[in-house]
Amino acid sequence: MTRKTLLAALLLAALPGAAAAEGFTWSATAASDYLYRGIDQNDDQPALQFGAGYGFAGGLYVGAWGSNVDFGDGSTDTEIDTYVGWAGDLSDTTSFDVQLVRYNYLNEPSGTDYAYNELVGKLGFAENYTLTVGYTNDYFNAEEDSFYYNLAGSWEFAEHYTFNAGLGYTTATGPIENFLDYSVGVSRAFGPATIGLSYVGTDDNAEENFGPDLAEDKLLLTIGFGG
Repeated sequence: MTRKTLLAALLLAALPGAAAAEGFTWSATAASDYLYRGIDQNDDQPALQFGAGYGFAGGLYVGAWGSNVDFGDGSTDTEIDTYVGWAGDLSDTTSFDVQLVRYNYLNEPSGTDYAYNELVGKLGFAENYTLTVGYTNDYFNAEEDSFYYNLAGSWEFAEHYTFNAGLGYTTATGPIENFLDYSVGVSRAFGPATIGLSYVGTDDNAEENFGPDLAEDKLLLTIGFGG
């Protein structure tokens, strides 16, 4: 993997979920792969992902999220994201969530440091929609600016079923071409577990940035638990 391709692939650090509820929250997910913003983070291999957070009165929260990864460098094998944020309702139909995320990677190649920060804002509106905007001025510790925009929706149908869809757009300075990602899927709750099946894809620019193996369209199966 070239340096350009590797740096681009590392863009796919998973955005942690906000622990907006007061008290302790946790999540555990088994996934057929680790896809982030449309790009493969684990070389077509299954991923185990865990998160934990604590929400305080007033909306402040802190937490961490982790997953196994495989960037093809023969070394980096774990991602651990730490975050702090605030979430609350702006009205009966609108919510806001802002968090500062630190993306960390374990067992990086000697002399390499991929860690960087991102500021992420999420606006929930009209009950079913979420608009996300992320910004970093130090893209993978490469001193490059990057914005991420995503509009997602979630709709319940039948009993226990939810249809999910999202469209994202990444911009970056430097060698990375701006690119689109998208996903459509269905999830269903089975007691304490939620099983989801999604189709995840990207545009031609993503394939040019990351290569056909990392940017190819895929089916993603997840089984998640949380509390």
